[in-house]
Amino acid sequence: MTHPVEISFTATEVAGLAAHPGRIAILVPQTGRLPGGLPRATREAAARAIQSDAWKAVKPGKSLELAFPAGMQAEALQLVSLPSGADSLTARKAGAAIGAGLGKSDALVLAGSHARAAEVALGLALRAYDFSAYKTRKTENGDADAETPETETPAEPAASTSRTGAASDARLSDAAEATAPAAESAPGERPRGKVIFMHKDPEALARSAAEGAALAEGVFFTRDLVNEPANVLTTSDFADRLLAMRELGLEVEVLDEDELAKLGMRALLAVGQGSESPSKVVVMRWNGGAEDAAPLALVGKGVVFDTGGISIKPAAGMEEMTMDMGGAGVVAGVMRALALRRARANVVGLVGLVENMPDGRAQRPGDIVASMKGDTIEVINTDAEGRLVLADVLWYAQDRFKPAAIVDLATLTGAVIIALGHENAGVFSNDDSFAEAVLAAARSEGEGAWRLPLGAAYDKLIDSRLADIKNTGGRAAGSITAAQFLHRFVAKDVPWVHLDIAGVALPPAATDLAPKGASGWGVMTLDRLVRDRFETK
Repeated sequence: MTHPVEISFTATEVAGLAAHPGRIAILVPQTGRLPGGLPRATREAAARAIQSDAWKAVKPGKSLELAFPAGMQAEALQLVSLPSGADSLTARKAGAAIGAGLGKSDALVLAGSHARAAEVALGLALRAYDFSAYKTRKTENGDADAETPETETPAEPAASTSRTGAASDARLSDAAEATAPAAESAPGERPRGKVIFMHKDPEALARSAAEGAALAEGVFFTRDLVNEPANVLTTSDFADRLLAMRELGLEVEVLDEDELAKLGMRALLAVGQGSESPSKVVVMRWNGGAEDAAPLALVGKGVVFDTGGISIKPAAGMEEMTMDMGGAGVVAGVMRALALRRARANVVGLVGLVENMPDGRAQRPGDIVASMKGDTIEVINTDAEGRLVLADVLWYAQDRFKPAAIVDLATLTGAVIIALGHENAGVFSNDDSFAEAVLAAARSEGEGAWRLPLGAAYDKLIDSRLADIKNTGGRAAGSITAAQFLHRFVAKDVPWVHLDIAGVALPPAATDLAPKGASGWGVMTLDRLVRDRFETK
């Protein structure tokens, strides 16, 4: 997997600043005060910049860069606006401003005694993410070129084989111990410079940053899964990467097609019957809480590629359907983060892994399939397949684990993008208190989420003439009727939240904490939910 940038922490020492050859970033408070020990010429240049109109336009969490600053060998001096009383989200944005400018050169961050320095480090790590495993064309300085087109003969990893070696990447030293050296770059990964934070209390900062490092690795794991092409991330490869997390202390088991058939998961199996890749369900358990405490269940849709099946999608944009396993990717990233930080909670993560392909054996519009619950489903549109996968996995989660609550995540509908764009995930729930807990966690972590309604009138739209339910209610209220479908597979007494992440899993542009590509949306929200609601104190 892609490795987070190596970050270490040390006491503030200004004696060698003038000779530092890479990049230097300074956290500048609202007073504009600069740290002592800067070379005179550098201090004068930085002070002039802080008095300029350009600096006055810099908002907290943003920066102003001076190239080749006077009095220093550094290639850049970055002045980062961060008030002393800034909140955690602003501090992460400040770190992201630094992370976005990282290259092969080492970077030095003068953090002074800022109370939010650990959040700055987290933001830096998240924004410095770079998925370049398949870049073969190099720039003049040897970096993988992110702007030029692909070469005519790109590297072609074998299908069903983990491109980066899941087993050897099961645990990264920089997430386990914040001051430990990072693992070597994976094949194809662009070399990155190291980052050193100078702080008044580096040991305390390292302890505070350790959990952030685990969280960053969980986000990176999710981003990698979503970014991977479907000829690499097959259902088997996905399952192998999750099995490798046994090394972190997770209990992981894989249910194959024969076992799924015995369980009655014929709705899930119907989705994948047109693919050469076998359908699977992977169960991940983290038992860090009380032995008798019911777990939180996280359920993810894992359609590794979605052609739409017989109801085939238009060709334009179909290449992005490699991200249709985004819900499963988030569940996997959360479970990784919980294991790495040794969360004091019981959480079970379940993902349904399938591929939706057109084939002589593929399910057809008009088919009727039986779910594990026993309800029959009329398939109106084979491109409304994710809800069939989730229906069986949701029921299995409740039947086997008797969870205290359930959150499911899926890149489920294009309709939610029409409603909310790429700023917010759609939130649906049968429990107001639990819904507010999820929304509060999302607000705390700066991940957009907006609640949408459920109701009897919407539920009526998915009644079927021939079966118990049909898998689409038409174009009107498409994201709501999809959620209503899932609601029928949740017991009345189980608090449940459905997150439709179709608009936020792979946004069309860079975000505050991520470059263009997979965002990892949801890992931080669900980690926060576990901390605030399910973790023993």
